[in-house]
Amino acid sequence: MNTEERQLAEMLHRITPEPPRRVTVEDIAYRVAAEGHRSGRGPRPRRGFSWRNRGWTPVLAALSVFAIAGASAGIATVATSHHSHPAAPGDGTPSSTASAPTSASASASAPSTSTPAGGRLRVANGMWGAELINRQSFIQGSLTSDGRFLYADPEGGGLVQIDPGTGNLLQLAPYIPPVFSRPIVIGNTIWVVWSYSGGDIVLIGYAAHTLAQVASISVPAIGGVSDRAQGVMAAGPDGKLYVAAGQTIAVVDPAARQVTHRIFMTAGRASSIAVAPDGSKLYVGIGSASSFRLLTYDAAGLVIGSSTMESGSAGNLVATAGGVWGTTGTGMSEQAWFAPGGDLGSSFRVGTGAGGGLASLPTVSGGAVWIGGSHELICASPATGKALARTTIPADHSVVEYFGSVTVLGNGHAYALYQDEHAQLTGIAQLTPPAACSGG
Repeated sequence: MNTEERQLAEMLHRITPEPPRRVTVEDIAYRVAAEGHRSGRGPRPRRGFSWRNRGWTPVLAALSVFAIAGASAGIATVATSHHSHPAAPGDGTPSSTASAPTSASASASAPSTSTPAGGRLRVANGMWGAELINRQSFIQGSLTSDGRFLYADPEGGGLVQIDPGTGNLLQLAPYIPPVFSRPIVIGNTIWVVWSYSGGDIVLIGYAAHTLAQVASISVPAIGGVSDRAQGVMAAGPDGKLYVAAGQTIAVVDPAARQVTHRIFMTAGRASSIAVAPDGSKLYVGIGSASSFRLLTYDAAGLVIGSSTMESGSAGNLVATAGGVWGTTGTGMSEQAWFAPGGDLGSSFRVGTGAGGGLASLPTVSGGAVWIGGSHELICASPATGKALARTTIPADHSVVEYFGSVTVLGNGHAYALYQDEHAQLTGIAQLTPPAACSGG
């Protein structure tokens, strides 16, 4: 190139700049993380299902990255011969820019309008017709429903509303679960444990269809909350909320937005709680370093039963007509059990549990109790604890797959949180369980 040609090229370059570089997910994630770092707040550690050190800038940064990544391409998927490969299921996420709700006027994020429904992905060799409808990552055990929509806590924080037909995330309310306790639906409101530390417990209610915050209830914990809390809020058939509140069980009237009365305990601090479907019994767990004590109260608040098991990691109580269910073990092994009538001395294991840090939590939905994990999926009788139907969860190239937190809708389908480490797939799977699981 001679001098004149070089000068002409430089002039053309000045009047015709290079096209801008495409902004990637990594660019935005880096920028959001940098903003959180400049705020002076570090990352939030997590132990099991618990979160500590409340602070909102890192939370919203995580939610923003979660939203951007979901809208871009969903969680990265590695195609394997274990799965069929139709179009990707719905994986869009409403972006979250809202600040932490501080009053009943706080609202959720606007719904996403840019996510196509997409196809579905057959998973686990089609076990019970399993199809992945969503590729987001959720906190284990958090999936629930109001009969129309699904709701769950995404990894990174928040409560999301999910369309079961498409898998799309419709609304998002930012909050950080301080302790594992499944969201509870009462009427048109979804209740979550917003704060749980020391003597401070706060419950927040979100409108089911919009996820706008509609209520905030303070529940002081007398004697301080348990440091072994797992499943600290339950709903009764009377529409009341029952909360493990230190050395008491607090009964909360959601309509009146206040604690109406308390049941005082002398045996220790409540770590888990469940209410019988007919309201006749209240089950309260008290965890210690080496044992778990289960107390049974009648409707008048009197102790009518007490039993103990040698386990310092039991909890996640769920009550049915025949007794109470719970879990024991953490980390590399968690298993579900059933105690007829609330007697731990007669309890027995249900299912083969889960390993590798995965959860095996009992849920009650559609007339059955569901026990998932990394080995088998079971629907069991709420009266006897015996399996009504069971299926083996296959491995993917010798790596376990996971189903849990089963919720049944009136469309004949069940929905579960799903994970496949080998294929790097997470999300919500739709199942069509056998007729035996419709109630026993």
